[in-house]
Amino acid sequence: MAHFTAKYLTTALATGLTLALSGAAATAQDTSIIYITPNPIGNNPFLVLGRAGAEAAGEQIGASVETYESEAPQAMLENLYAAASVGADIIIGISFSAVDGVMEVAPTAPDTDFLLVDACPSEERPANVHCAVFREHESSFLMGAIAGLKTETGTVGVVGPIDIPFMHRFTGGFADGAKHVNPDVTVETRWVGGQNAFSDPVRAKEQALALSAAGADVIYGAAAGGSYGVFEAASEQGFITMAVDTIQCDAAPGQMYDVALKQVDEAILQSIEAIQGGAEAHFASYGLAEGGMGAVALSDPAVMAESGCMIAEDPEVAAQVQAIAQEIIDGTLEVNDPLMAN
Repeated sequence: MAHFTAKYLTTALATGLTLALSGAAATAQDTSIIYITPNPIGNNPFLVLGRAGAEAAGEQIGASVETYESEAPQAMLENLYAAASVGADIIIGISFSAVDGVMEVAPTAPDTDFLLVDACPSEERPANVHCAVFREHESSFLMGAIAGLKTETGTVGVVGPIDIPFMHRFTGGFADGAKHVNPDVTVETRWVGGQNAFSDPVRAKEQALALSAAGADVIYGAAAGGSYGVFEAASEQGFITMAVDTIQCDAAPGQMYDVALKQVDEAILQSIEAIQGGAEAHFASYGLAEGGMGAVALSDPAVMAESGCMIAEDPEVAAQVQAIAQEIIDGTLEVNDPLMAN
């Protein structure tokens, strides 16, 4: 059985980094997994799902599991070296912030398997570097379709963390989905920015309020941990909102329509099972067809009914979303991948 505890440690003063560890130290006979995040987990649903996946994998294979929470993305390299130095069998680096560090550290630790989640280097990878990525633009397209169908003002918006090509999978996918069902809709994008773009609900709320003031009556919160600021603005201003990663409609009761679900935990579990099976340079891409991306509208009726999301009370829109999703799965509707365009 895996063991989970919590403690904190600080690295050398020269680095000034704080690592948050959860998990018992691996014994000699244990397989050990270390999960490394680019920021403190807090209420970031993406990072929470990643931790859940690491813990589920630990339970599955009988491994000890630790979590190193970096204070900022720049800290990931030191944390990767620290994890390798203690002899971890599997190191999970989540987000694009881990890519360069994993590619630097992996050759120095050939007996350790590195799993990159949500990103993969474009260059050739060593055999001990594995990737699990997602097609976020597919679910974001569905959120955009909902926005295009539900807007009354003709203007919808999306709040993202930072303007980089990867994040356009959310913002661009949303815009494409809205225009697919409503060609005349205006789509506005705002970025959180700042020092903590992925965990700044105050700045995210400011952007959502600005979108609302500009006439947007549906706003997609795709700002990671900052999205709670979008949801707070939705509750105050009365616009419809959508979320990413996990069902969290209770964060804006009566205002959140649906969620672009991202099964990060399941992807980690499946990837670690493949690694344990001897896979080299394992790669897996998860979208609607694989069940790695989804929406509440695509969930079992019981899940939808218990979600607290507004889509549960709108069978007509749910049916339209389901039909669009099936077209994407069948390949009759191709969703543009903004990341590939860049």
